[in-house]
Amino acid sequence: SNIEPAAATPPPPPPPPPRQQEGVESRRYDSRTTIFSPEGRLYQVEYAMEAIGHAGTCLGILANDGVLLAAERRNIHKLLDEVFFSEKIYKLNEDIACSVAGITSDANVLTNELRLIAQRYLLQYQEPMPCEQLVTALCDIKQAYTHGNYGGWKATCIGNNSASAVSMLKQDFKEGEMTLSSALALAVKVLNKTMDSAVSMLKQDFKEGEMTLSSALALAVKVLNKTMDVSKLSAEK
Repeated sequence: SNIEPAAATPPPPPPPPPRQQEGVESRRYDSRTTIFSPEGRLYQVEYAMEAIGHAGTCLGILANDGVLLAAERRNIHKLLDEVFFSEKIYKLNEDIACSVAGITSDANVLTNELRLIAQRYLLQYQEPMPCEQLVTALCDIKQAYTHGNYGGWKATCIGNNSASAVSMLKQDFKEGEMTLSSALALAVKVLNKTMDSAVSMLKQDFKEGEMTLSSALALAVKVLNKTMDVSKLSAEK
């Protein structure tokens, strides 16, 4: 009897590299803020947090006699009219203000909503709305988009180089001893170190005409070590 040879089954294609696979995976789950990936990640929220991380620095410090807010307002284009340039600190009520980092259009929507909530409360109860209650009301709205949590801070920072700023605040913040004047001095010190700190370090340590590849690598490592959050990195990375 004749035996017909069976056609060989072609081998399956190799899996994509991990980085490429992660990119393909994220595109399947990043169309909405309410879609979780199988790993429990919200890519849209992560994108928003990344945008905040690249925005101008904003910090807040609680003092015995008040709260200090400080922010870096960037003018990224010399032709941009200062009159129409967006603010970083907004007055919400007679006794409440906030600072924003990230996409300004989103911040405008949130600050307008905060003002409306505060005014409705004042109209109904004839007294200013407590700060935590105002924050809770906004977070109830934001929770519909899966990111409405909040917390209280004695001193904190968001925006560019926030990790190094928070590290400085942890070191220099003295609970129970801070006044508005000392909080202002601390805010100036922190912002002076974190605003464009990489460029400042490069200006200080770059030696024109003397740099080799090895010295440039050492300088790059030094700058990145100072300006990025290395607490979660292994020694290998």
